[in-house]
Amino acid sequence: MSFIQLDFFSETLQLATSMNVLLPRTTQAQRDRLGSEHRYPVLYLLHGMSDDHSGWTRYTSIERYTRYLNLAVIMPAVHRSFYADMHQGGRYWTFISEEVPALAQSLFPISSERSQTFTAGLSMGGYGAFKLALRLPERFSYAASLSGALDMTQRVANPEPSRVDENFRIFGGYDKLLGSNNDLMHLATEVAATDGPKPALYQCCGTEDFLYDNNLRFRDHVQPLGYDFTYEEGPGEHEWGYWDQQIQRVLAWLPIKEIFD
Repeated sequence: MSFIQLDFFSETLQLATSMNVLLPRTTQAQRDRLGSEHRYPVLYLLHGMSDDHSGWTRYTSIERYTRYLNLAVIMPAVHRSFYADMHQGGRYWTFISEEVPALAQSLFPISSERSQTFTAGLSMGGYGAFKLALRLPERFSYAASLSGALDMTQRVANPEPSRVDENFRIFGGYDKLLGSNNDLMHLATEVAATDGPKPALYQCCGTEDFLYDNNLRFRDHVQPLGYDFTYEEGPGEHEWGYWDQQIQRVLAWLPIKEIFD
């Protein structure tokens, strides 16, 4: 496994930013077997609100867990954006959905096929992962949320006092959020009503997490809609020990195999 830190200038954001990449490192014999045109399945792994692109590699063993897997992992930095084209701020949805995949595919041997394109994240990143998959179901086949902030309409309607201004800068207020492309409940209902592809969804949350009730609301909304939907809960708080454990379950859930198979 190779670890790469990529620093680059984002044309979308008009600023310098970074992403970390985990890329399988194969022997010459394995490359000969896989062929020169081989492209790795890819997991876009998203960080939470108080973290950055380094969080997953600093606080979990994601590099060790993927060491022998036929999988590339892309971990971009999006600051406190909720992966949105902000009402007052940067175009982070455009960045994560368009610029990051295009840049990664131009630099690394990763797949663009839907069946080999996955996303996952924790907290704010869980929201971002489900938003990617539900807004772009033709591109993402699997998405996982770990302790995600999934019902943002409720959190914007009943905000913590310290988050009122920030919520407005991101979403523009409750009325602009409700029923929009930033409202996961709305997106899940819309995609379920179409005849197009639908992502498989994996959702987990610790029962002691402050977002537990938020996760229950999303679970209860999505379960009747007919998705390939996996929900798990158990003891756990909003912390890295829980996410280190659960990312292993996500990797086992994804349709990937060991590079040596």
